[in-house]
Amino acid sequence: MNNQSVFKNKLYYIISTFLGVYLLAAGISWLVFSFLKNEPNVSPVAKTSESNSKIDPSLPKTEQCPMNGQMFTAQERQIWEERRPIVAIIENHEDARPQSGIGSADIVYEAVAEGGITRFLAVMYCDVAYSGVKIGPIRSARVYFINWAAEYGENPLFVHVGGANNICRNCPGGVKPVGQVTKEVDAFKMLDKLGWRGSKRNAFDGGTSVGYPIMIRDVNRLGREVAWEHTFVGFTDKIYEESKARGFGAVGENGRAWDANFVMWKFSDNNPILQPKTDKISFSFWQNKPNYDVVWEYDAPSNSYKRFNGGVKHVDHETGEQISAQNLLIQFVKERGPVDNEGHMFYQNIGKGKGFLFQNGDVIDIVWEKANQFSRTRYYDKMGKEVFFVRGKIWIEAVPDGNKIEY
Repeated sequence: MNNQSVFKNKLYYIISTFLGVYLLAAGISWLVFSFLKNEPNVSPVAKTSESNSKIDPSLPKTEQCPMNGQMFTAQERQIWEERRPIVAIIENHEDARPQSGIGSADIVYEAVAEGGITRFLAVMYCDVAYSGVKIGPIRSARVYFINWAAEYGENPLFVHVGGANNICRNCPGGVKPVGQVTKEVDAFKMLDKLGWRGSKRNAFDGGTSVGYPIMIRDVNRLGREVAWEHTFVGFTDKIYEESKARGFGAVGENGRAWDANFVMWKFSDNNPILQPKTDKISFSFWQNKPNYDVVWEYDAPSNSYKRFNGGVKHVDHETGEQISAQNLLIQFVKERGPVDNEGHMFYQNIGKGKGFLFQNGDVIDIVWEKANQFSRTRYYDKMGKEVFFVRGKIWIEAVPDGNKIEY
């Protein structure tokens, strides 16, 4: 064989080898890209839920939920008694509506995050036992939401993505300038003080301490393009799996049950009045933000209140059902802010205040009290007696003190 033939054979071998390696790499890349591209569409719990296989929906509902008094089956209770509550920050930006999973919360708090835009704290425990629930969009924490979350026993599963903080990678000393974020609204500092923050702790931060498949970026959740910050979702069954791995089941690694010091509210059965005093409750958080105005309409046949947000029905994206509650509580809170250069607001939910409780077609003037961060907020009527909540969903609207409630 001459030198020219040898050269041609070597050249052919090199080209063939290179082409084979390229095709193999391209094929692997395509598979990886396809998986990652479709990752937001994968619901790790929607198709096969471990909880679903344990539940017989035909069984009688004999067990009281400690959150809101709603009745569930003994099988559901068996599931939730192995867990502790999830308290999740869910946003209410108009571009992110409708939310996922909000209708499955036992209790929901609503307050302004900044600029008149409200945010929710969803307490999930009993009504997510039956199946894995997709929740979102999940957003950043605020100090007053942490104060409410701290009522739900020892180390609840606090689900969020980031929070108000003074961390700055490009600033001297890694800290933002004075006045950028004030100490009283620094959510990260509060979480650190509580011992909740960290890769193995009970605060599930989608930005730093938890990822796929517990939380994902679901860019197609609404079937339309939305801003990147509106795409974070989580899955309750996966959160609970991870919580057990971290030592935060119903009983912690310290041997203490999450509800050792948890205080239940009082509950009563439906007792609608014959002549409802109001069929509509409406209010604004900020006058210049009509897209966040709220209306609740009383539905006598179901003895519940149906929610409208920004002039349209407020529905759960996963079920398509309109949000409803058996109890609507208006809690007036003192508003301050913006308190720093980033526009953060501060709402005083520790202390005392006034409000209204709508239930059974009736309205009750109430007083609320919360002695400290860990104390349960208690609600009393004008005679000083603790109120009873009707068994079922509870919505608590933290409205700035002095705002008008029309009913």
